[in-house]
Amino acid sequence: MYDLSTRKRALALVAQGRSLNSVSRETGISRAAIRSWRDRLEPLPRMAPPEPEPPADECQYAYLLGLYLGDGCISCHPRGTGYYLRIACANSWPGLIEACEIAMRAINPSGCASRTQAQGYVSVVSYSRHWPHLFPQHGPGKKHERRIALEPWQQAIVDAHPWEFIRGLIHSDGCRITNWTTRMVAGERKRYEYPRYFFTNVSEDIRRLYTDTLDKLGVEWTHCTRNGNPFNTSVARRDSVALMDAHVGPKY
Repeated sequence: MYDLSTRKRALALVAQGRSLNSVSRETGISRAAIRSWRDRLEPLPRMAPPEPEPPADECQYAYLLGLYLGDGCISCHPRGTGYYLRIACANSWPGLIEACEIAMRAINPSGCASRTQAQGYVSVVSYSRHWPHLFPQHGPGKKHERRIALEPWQQAIVDAHPWEFIRGLIHSDGCRITNWTTRMVAGERKRYEYPRYFFTNVSEDIRRLYTDTLDKLGVEWTHCTRNGNPFNTSVARRDSVALMDAHVGPKY
């Protein structure tokens, strides 16, 4: 792409009566380009690539959105030609790694994704120009240091597929554990075990997205402050744990 001053200089040489061959040799510009500038001097405006439509596979998108908000990041290609979506998945959960790659391939317009092994985890990576449009929560700095809110079209997808969104959040920043306590039974202290779901995230906005969705699903939850930090959300009531088990389950 030649700038306007270069184009004017080449045409000025032609206006002096010089041939296109002579001007082309001196400037290194093709004769065809100089000839076209006689008809149009101004360069054509660059057309920005169209923004993609909301993803067709809403179920996979809701799951991938949960993973992204928990353990994902988007970074620009060094040449500025596109973006990488990366989601870190612990080696302990091969099923999660597989599910993450499937979701990325389903949402990436090119259908591409790959895995990069690091120490203790696998980074599932996918390249596209469109990731910032598909995940507009992308921005400079850490997620908990900026506002995180869903666009209306994203909220509509989460409302239609709330369990997939919850599953993605749990698979990224949550877990299912077995708690225990003791109680007196017939005068004897016995150990009592019960399942419990935890979700831990520093961002208050992301925790609110999680709990707002649980509220709509009828899942009871409580804040669980540890060491003065209100970063943990617990689901421990039997009926609510049963709902989570039916739709989310432990990592695998």
